[in-house]
Parts: sequence; C-alpha cells; structure tokens
Amino acid sequence: MEEITDGVNNINMSSDSYKKNRIQVSNTKKPLFFYVNLAKRYMQQHNEVELSALGMAIATVVTVAEILKNNGFAVEKKIMTSTVEMKGESRGRPVQKAKIEIVLGKTENFDELMAAAQEERELGYAEEQN
Repeated sequence: MEEITDGVNNINMSSDSYKKNRIQVSNTKKPLFFYVNLAKRYMQQHNEVELSALGMAIATVVTVAEILKNNGFAVEKKIMTSTVEMKGESRGRPVQKAKIEIVLGKTENFDELMAAAQEERELGYAEEQN
C-alpha cells in the first residue's frame, strides 16, 4: 500500500502536462456550450484559457474559439498545431493524431459582457418567479 501512495505522491505535474487554465476538448462527451461557458470561467479566473484537442475534436475547439471571439469575449493569442503518436486501439500499433492548442485571452470589455450576461440571467430568473 505504501508503494502506491509513494507513486501517487511522486507524479510529476510539470507545467506542460498540467495547466490550471487548459481545457482538453473531446468531441463526444460534452455539448459545445459546456466548453464555451467553461472557457469563459477559466478566462475570468486566469485571464486566458488554452483549448486543446486531438483528431476529430479539433473542429469543436475551433468552433468554441470562434464563438468566444465573435461574441467579443476573447482574442486569439496563439495557435499551435502538432502531431502526436498514440497507441492504436486494436493492435497496439502507434497512430499519428493531429493536435491543436489555441490560447485565448480576455478582451477589454470581457468583464462588462460577463456582467451583462449575469444580469440577464438574474432578470430572467426573477421573471420566472413572478
């Protein structure tokens, strides 16, 4: 039992493999606006967010980034593309997968837009109660 604890305690959480403001997007698990809203929260907390995806999920990341940019919440800071090698599902043979990382920062009026959206939600809630 002690070996397991030691192993868990010694996991290397380097800044590259684990970032507090990184969202790893999957194209199957969550709806699009889950990622849009999560990205907004991360930008509120950290001033920027890194969206990351592999393969088919790349389209989802690009869409999330475009929604945030087009609605005035985010500006594009950096886009990185690469290819990563992963173990294949069937024969264990390595497979090449495309990877994208998009770093977005808050716009000047990000906080105003967030406050307005919050006010709108509260107004809608108050109307529902009446």
